[in-house]
Amino acid sequence: MKSNVSRRHFLGAAGISAASLGAVSAMAAEGTATDSKLKIVAVACSLRQGKTTAQGLSFCLQAAKEVAPDRIEIELIELAGLKIPAELALGMPLEEGQTDDFPSVAEKLADPAVGAILIGSPVYFSNMTALCKAFIDRCGMFRMKNFALSGKVAGVLSVGGARSGGQEVVIQSIQAALFCHEMIVVGDGRPTSRFGACLWNQGDDVSNDEIGVSAAKNLGRHVAEVALARHASA
Repeated sequence: MKSNVSRRHFLGAAGISAASLGAVSAMAAEGTATDSKLKIVAVACSLRQGKTTAQGLSFCLQAAKEVAPDRIEIELIELAGLKIPAELALGMPLEEGQTDDFPSVAEKLADPAVGAILIGSPVYFSNMTALCKAFIDRCGMFRMKNFALSGKVAGVLSVGGARSGGQEVVIQSIQAALFCHEMIVVGDGRPTSRFGACLWNQGDDVSNDEIGVSAAKNLGRHVAEVALARHASA
């Protein structure tokens, strides 16, 4: 079946308006400000706001902040409740009345002060959430706009309903997309040095998962250390 989605539509898309693309470009053109604070942003791709994925990423962010409290700023973005239409990544038009919240998220990620991005997703049938996939597909606009995420450090976290509940599959799937942006993808670092942080959801709470929480903190610390090293050498 022949697609009726043109290359022009696809390239115009990846799901952000022309005005927003201009804003992202302007921010990227400012370059990195080595005399300013380094920002680390975490994106929770759970459909449930304030639940275990956000909780796990909070452990990451706090550990990252502790690496250099006077130099690092942190922010958690929760996609729960936001509208991120995946069809815009293909240049398909929105339906009448349909909203799109991705541009506001994209502006935050494009901030030149952002040196690292953490992404977290629950495990849904051994893969990331549909919301996470829509977010990743829409991030294609960064690649089309001179690889705007290139050189930023990235780490991935996943939460599952069992100790071996598919978390590593989700982490690797997200990491594969991040490699396409020329991001510096890191794991949780020493002493374990795994793919990322795998947390076990026990009764809507991951705080009792000592192994997972430790991995999340290690991931945040490692991401911060690598991002700071790059920030200093910029």
